[in-house]
Amino acid sequence: MIKYNLLCDKCNLTFDSWFASSREFDKLKKKKLINCHICGSLKVDKSLMAPKLMNKSRSQTEESKNINKYNKIKKTIYQYQKFIKSNFDYVGENFAYEARSIHYNHKKRNKGIYGKASKKDLKELKEEGIDTQIIPWVENDHN
Repeated sequence: MIKYNLLCDKCNLTFDSWFASSREFDKLKKKKLINCHICGSLKVDKSLMAPKLMNKSRSQTEESKNINKYNKIKKTIYQYQKFIKSNFDYVGENFAYEARSIHYNHKKRNKGIYGKASKKDLKELKEEGIDTQIIPWVENDHN
């Protein structure tokens, strides 16, 4: 598909139209099928137009969209981490032990807990009816 700026010689109207190819424009003009939609004149020709140049290829555009999505997700994860660090106690590798203490001993805490646990520990906690959540965690200097 190609887009041309067209100019009516009779009424000086400029308008755009799409064609399958430049040959298609020539065929339609020869058959007198291109006319001005205002005055009906058949004296319509292509006018000067600047080509639309793209600085980025399609793959670069897709890549920049993916980078933007990644950065948005990363920002959301950082916001969750900031909230968790402000509102929960870090128990490190003792997460499974602390979670059981809270669940079975009804150990009162002012804050919830967060920490590290193995997949095996998480599976066992789930089997015991202790609700846990896995949250993606990104370590960096800004947290």
